[in-house]
Amino acid sequence: MMATVRLSFSPAPVHVRTARLVGVAVARRAGVAETLLDEVRLAIGEACTRAVALHRQYGVPDPVLVEMSDSTSYTVRVIDRAPIEASVGLSALPPDELADESLTDEALTTGVGFALLAGFVDDLQVRPVDEGIGTEVRMVWPVARR
Repeated sequence: MMATVRLSFSPAPVHVRTARLVGVAVARRAGVAETLLDEVRLAIGEACTRAVALHRQYGVPDPVLVEMSDSTSYTVRVIDRAPIEASVGLSALPPDELADESLTDEALTTGVGFALLAGFVDDLQVRPVDEGIGTEVRMVWPVARR
């Protein structure tokens, strides 16, 4: 039976810890290997921190949305409502280009977030949200069915 857990929280850093805790609990229940749980924790924390930072930087009061699902794999979606250009501007840059000193601090923070996520998650996608405002960071881990 597939389970989906949805969280929405105000864009405050204090709520990122809760998202990480819930994310790891759902991952464990879904059957993600114990050896991957630290990566799950770090990736969810990084994606949520990125979303909170974008909301705060652009004054977006809307909640950050997190959806966790365990169908054939463990999938986590973190959705922000920041302007698209702020959210996906550096998602296509390779990590070596993120060291370019001409990048702004805000752009560099976003780019480094993507570089860190790519190190934690083999199956990572970043794309605009269907409604045209914000982005979705989608992360997938394998599960072992009992």
